[in-house]
Amino acid sequence: MRTDTPVSVKLENYTPYPFAIDNVSLDFSLEPEATRVRTRMQVRRLGPGEFVLDGVGLLLNSIKLNGDELSLEDYERDDETLRLRSVPDAFTFETEVVINPAANTALSGLYISGGRFCSQCEATGFRHITFWPDRPDVMSRFHVRMDADKARYPILLSNGTPGDSGDLPDGRHYAEWDDPHPKPSYLFALCAGDYDVWRDSFTTMNGDHVDLGVYVDKGQADRAQWAMESLKASMKWDEERFGRAYDLGVFNIVAVRDFNFGAMENKGLNIFNSAYVLANPESATDADFEAIESIVGHEYFHNWTGNRITCRDWFQLCLKEGLTVFRDQEFSSDLRSRPVQRIKDVMRLRGRQFAEDAGPLAHPVRPQSYGSIDNLYTATVYEKGAELIRALTVLIGDEAFNRGMQIYFDEFDGTASTIEDFYSCFEKASGRDLSQFRIWYAQAGTPEVTVDESWDEKKSTLTIKLTQKTPATPKQSEKKPVPIPLRAALLDGRGGHCTADGWENGETVIILDEAKKKVEVKLPEGAARPLLSINREFSAPVRIKRDLGTAQLLELASAETDPFNIWDNFQTLSKTEIFRLLDDPQSPPDAELVRAIADAVRHNESDPAFAALLTALPEIGELFQEREPVDPTGLNEARKRLRHALAETLMVDASRILSEPTPTPFAPNAEQAGIRALRTAMIGLTGALGTQDAARQLKSLFDQAANMTEKLACLRSLIPIESMERDEAIEAFYADWKDNPLVIDKWFAVQAGQGKAADAERLSQHPDFDLSNPNRVRSVAAAFAMTNLAEFHAPDGSGHKVIGDIIEEADKRNPALAARLLTSFEQWKKLEPVAKASAKATLERLRDGGLSKNAMDIVARALD
Repeated sequence: MRTDTPVSVKLENYTPYPFAIDNVSLDFSLEPEATRVRTRMQVRRLGPGEFVLDGVGLLLNSIKLNGDELSLEDYERDDETLRLRSVPDAFTFETEVVINPAANTALSGLYISGGRFCSQCEATGFRHITFWPDRPDVMSRFHVRMDADKARYPILLSNGTPGDSGDLPDGRHYAEWDDPHPKPSYLFALCAGDYDVWRDSFTTMNGDHVDLGVYVDKGQADRAQWAMESLKASMKWDEERFGRAYDLGVFNIVAVRDFNFGAMENKGLNIFNSAYVLANPESATDADFEAIESIVGHEYFHNWTGNRITCRDWFQLCLKEGLTVFRDQEFSSDLRSRPVQRIKDVMRLRGRQFAEDAGPLAHPVRPQSYGSIDNLYTATVYEKGAELIRALTVLIGDEAFNRGMQIYFDEFDGTASTIEDFYSCFEKASGRDLSQFRIWYAQAGTPEVTVDESWDEKKSTLTIKLTQKTPATPKQSEKKPVPIPLRAALLDGRGGHCTADGWENGETVIILDEAKKKVEVKLPEGAARPLLSINREFSAPVRIKRDLGTAQLLELASAETDPFNIWDNFQTLSKTEIFRLLDDPQSPPDAELVRAIADAVRHNESDPAFAALLTALPEIGELFQEREPVDPTGLNEARKRLRHALAETLMVDASRILSEPTPTPFAPNAEQAGIRALRTAMIGLTGALGTQDAARQLKSLFDQAANMTEKLACLRSLIPIESMERDEAIEAFYADWKDNPLVIDKWFAVQAGQGKAADAERLSQHPDFDLSNPNRVRSVAAAFAMTNLAEFHAPDGSGHKVIGDIIEEADKRNPALAARLLTSFEQWKKLEPVAKASAKATLERLRDGGLSKNAMDIVARALD
């Protein structure tokens, strides 16, 4: 029995690497099972310390210091490091190793995907390629040469600018690449194979020409067009918004089917999960097009926030990821609908990050320690990290924020920086001390802000009392107050704002930087009591608690001028109603609330994307956070009853909207996507009726669907309805798309996401299920465990067992994937006793069965 956990790495123990490696030459002779890697580095001492390199799974053929071969007595080596105690202050160090990319099922380092070479080095994959100080603060200029069989691998790509290339004896050829920008090893990339390419070009604001290429599977080039359009839009946007131009003459993207992540920002050679590159109207949904646009933007924006300026150590991960998520959210907001994008971003935050903050895996945005760095790529680092950047813009204002960003780019270009470095730029720009704001980065948990109001009619004064409290989290029982910037407005109930002293146009930003604060708002004599709108646009990542009844919330929703708060008020009302139905299963849903939601949907049909969001009830994952212990099965039934009532109320509207033609020809723009969003919302409500008539209508819509967005929505809505129509749709979809892996991923996911544990187990035994492909594993295990919580946490334990079995097998091949799937258990301690005992037993079974370090790190923290 193995119960050891990874050794904890602590921020307080950080020390600079004692050597600089200014230049490195890498020479690859590529063979699937025996790739030779020669490394030659120019090293100089910076301070006291030993010359220690990371290296895992490397067959060492040769090791030289200043050209002289070293003997076994000259160095020490274990399974993870190579150590030389005595070296000159300046020297050349060379190694030759052999690696086996074909056997690399963990997909970290250099591996084979679809018969092609591909690399993934973030966070610590480079040590699986060669000996190197595999840490982000060691930045070097890379020269890469590679040779390979020309027939099998006609295209050879790496970072930077292409150099010499040509033919070699025995049917081989070579190519050289130079990256003039110093970079850490995690940004190294290499791809070799036979691809189709979608090519284009871009001229920067400086007048520089950039050749662009998107490399994809043979025969798939036309499906790369949208990714290319998104890339050019990203390059233009970063110039216009932040004044940042691209800095090389070449920018390439390679699509890879077997990939642990969404994409990787390697300098000049971004490597993408093919799910976020390949799209056309027949095979991709609007969500796919939006995701491609966003992720292409995200990885491109890393060129400045991640590449040109990287992070000093992995504790600063939020500095590149949170900042770049903020940038990609702004990009999507400018290209599409800002209110709709804001709501979608908050839905993701509440669904994943708030849950993470409320469970045993909670950690600060900048943690003080970690067991496995791969497990630090979390919603807290990404999404909450982005929210803190957004809160900073509210705190100091857009003008000071933009000045601070330019100071950051100018002062820290070419460096590995820290959170303190970053915030020093905004202190210079704003003239404010931001040390208290940085407490956000050191504390886990979601602050709760209680809002109490009282009205003095004689004095025409509204008194607002604000209290903040952050619940205890693992290893952090005491919390300090953090500065919480709350956008606020005084509503007059007629679609406008009230006049008040110090509130420009009836709006202001209240900074809650203490545990308690009282704000007195003076209105003109004789004024009526205003309605308070607070945390507008979700200006701070907090929970707002207000003692308002249904009538007051409905009044507030009808008076709101902030689209986010309109949506959020209905979310609050829906949560309250779902819990009431849970506690009183015999009572009918609140008819007044259902009518109000339906009226809001009808009122906003001119903005169909927003209207569609108003039909979406809070998901079970978000409801988990409102009560403990929680009964997911009961919550799901209560939610279904409210959704059924809404579907009945909007039945006529749904029929009218679905009888209208869908936009043709298909275009992935915001206007058409909004129309399809409302149509798919109505498809979902039709399915919520759960009748045989609904099944027949959905099957008819499925057969007639002119795009994947609506076809998939019909299939998803049919899955819960036991019927001949459901079975026929499942079979027809598979028959039509069985040769398209990305679409079949969707086929797996809609069944796992809407089915029962038996369905998830059946899908995991399907001939097309592939444990070696992360996308396929996620399409079953993640879809079931992370979106179908009522079935995953079923009291009989069947859901826990099937996911536990998949994790156990996946961990043997791909520890990073297994660890990510294990986070689905993060809320287990909140469950009702029977399901809680089942979840705990599954975690203990996995722990005692012997897991990888990555997976053991998650299990140990979950059980702690």
